[in-house]
Amino acid sequence: MTQSEFYAAKLQYETDSWDLATALKEGENVVVIDARSTEAYEHEHIPSAISFPHRTMDRESTSDLDRNTLYVTYCDGIGCNASTKAAANLTALGFSVKELLGGLDWWIRDGYSTEGSQGKTRIHPVCGC
Repeated sequence: MTQSEFYAAKLQYETDSWDLATALKEGENVVVIDARSTEAYEHEHIPSAISFPHRTMDRESTSDLDRNTLYVTYCDGIGCNASTKAAANLTALGFSVKELLGGLDWWIRDGYSTEGSQGKTRIHPVCGC
């Protein structure tokens, strides 16, 4: 595999907060999945994200998900791998998935708003990826 092929392949499986925010704003067919615990989701999460803890993902629990949708999984960030576990679960079940680089931590660092009991409105995204 060449370097060019490596990086092109990597972009098929990962996204950043700028690209996700753009996709959501433009109404693309994407569903954001918070793969952490329900309690963590209720504390703070990306707007429009659904709570779907990775430990609960199986054929039965995903039966109502649209297989023509792109799912973007996330968790806390660099020190957490719930988004990776969720992406692995969903791809094994036949879904199209990308993982959000940096998770909720980088979403916040990049200046995007959050919802939940500790959610915060942020006015200006700072990432220009």
